[in-house]
Amino acid sequence: MQYIDQTITGIDGSEARFIGYVIDNSPEVDMDRRRPAVLVIPGGGYQMTSDREAEPIALKFVGAGYNAFVLRYSVAPSVYPTALIEAAAAMRLIREHADAWHTDPDRIAVLGFSAGGHLAANLATSAGDNDITEHGYDPDEVRPNALMLGYPVITAGSLAHRDSFDTLLGPDRKDDPQWLNALSIEKRIDAKTPPVFVWHTVTDDCVPMENTMLLVSACKAAGISVEAHLFPEGGHGLALATEETAWGGKGNIFPCVQVWTQLAIDWLGRAFA
Repeated sequence: MQYIDQTITGIDGSEARFIGYVIDNSPEVDMDRRRPAVLVIPGGGYQMTSDREAEPIALKFVGAGYNAFVLRYSVAPSVYPTALIEAAAAMRLIREHADAWHTDPDRIAVLGFSAGGHLAANLATSAGDNDITEHGYDPDEVRPNALMLGYPVITAGSLAHRDSFDTLLGPDRKDDPQWLNALSIEKRIDAKTPPVFVWHTVTDDCVPMENTMLLVSACKAAGISVEAHLFPEGGHGLALATEETAWGGKGNIFPCVQVWTQLAIDWLGRAFA
């Protein structure tokens, strides 16, 4: 396996960390194999990037035969669009190194959690296209081929996780209706949006599950394929919902939620068929 660890310099001088887990090809199987890939974007309210939503998630997909990458993007005091441009840079890295990393550039999914889900959706939809273009990227060239989300921050409206948007926009823009409208993902779903997989818990006490419902409705209205799963129990930030990613090894263990990884892997296999 190749282990990649690179720095992406943010537009404000901050530094993001780009980590990759690339499965080696074998002469016993196929030296020319091109694997699909997943770019994992952890959550953390744009204030941190969660360890629990980083490597443990990536390794689940490596175990299913995917190359996996993790973006530890810049957080506060960095503000929008720093993290978005870093996500665009990460996608460019994967596609530019597709040969060396045995990756199919046309089968790359992005998987985001919580505020990282907002960042992933910002990259995958048209929400950030103007900002991506302004910083020297072609939005279509860095757009993923599939979008997967876990308990995502979607809307900046009445059901918003307000802390995420306050941190993302900073004190000068956090109450600006134009910015809040521009960064409400449900208003930016269009024909360019790739197929979507999303899951949430009904009892999420941090990011209301209605964020996911707004996303699903927007996808339906735009004719975008979407698969959604709502689980009956569990709070926010469950990650794998197993002991492996539990807070302190104890909390947030919910067997009913643990199936989400297999559901996502099955869905991605169909999406990339």
